[in-house]
Amino acid sequence: MSCITDKLQQFEPISLAEMEGVKLMNRVDTKFVMPASLLPELLALAQTSYFVQQAAGKRTGDYDTVYYDTEDLDMYIRHHDRQLVRQKIRVRTYVESELFFLEIKRKNNKGRTKKKRISLPSATLTADTVGQGKQTWRADEFIAAKSRYRFEQISPRLRTTFTRITLVNKAKTERLTIDTLLTFTNIRSGATVSYPEPVIVELKRDGNVASPMIGIMQQLRIKPLKVSKYCIGTALTTPEVKKNRFKAKIRMIEKIANHQSQNSKS
Repeated sequence: MSCITDKLQQFEPISLAEMEGVKLMNRVDTKFVMPASLLPELLALAQTSYFVQQAAGKRTGDYDTVYYDTEDLDMYIRHHDRQLVRQKIRVRTYVESELFFLEIKRKNNKGRTKKKRISLPSATLTADTVGQGKQTWRADEFIAAKSRYRFEQISPRLRTTFTRITLVNKAKTERLTIDTLLTFTNIRSGATVSYPEPVIVELKRDGNVASPMIGIMQQLRIKPLKVSKYCIGTALTTPEVKKNRFKAKIRMIEKIANHQSQNSKS
């Protein structure tokens, strides 16, 4: 990780306040999965085209996210069955800054992702938790208004933790998140799977604007891969759930993990 830290120090920083104008809450997402061994090269290629987010003097951040779903995992199943219109509900914790958000992500049939969120006083979510910010909401009212679900239909199902690097292009038309050290935990059973080697990169753009990262990924020979951390984590930690349409992606991720692990031992 020291190599990554050194690479990140070579970027111009962007503050959280400056990031306010690059929220991209209505966006097009492109995801990639790559071995951690390629991350130093990616950062070297990105240095002149991107800022790195810096908060409290740090250029990486730890994230802790709890995903909610129905008893029959309706959100997971809709994604598995390739329903174009789907949603995810989660509580995200920004560990270092101790910020908490209830977030609802909605994907429409045009492939665009819209995210609505309210800040919370803690990571504990109850129906009468009152969100903070410009407009106050009770959690149950927010979920009913912004999703197809009611609060009483959902419960915590999967926890994900990871360390994130956030880059912003110099034109401030896109954000790039780089997630490392992934761990998935089934909240019901406690089953845990850790993936320290694969890196999930997500390019978030306001439409299909030109992106320096597309060219960088082509140079590194990394192809886009549609992947959901919630779905992969659920498939990995829930033996009884159907997962046929995720098996190829899981094999690809595990191939990256095994290859990287073998290289590190040699």
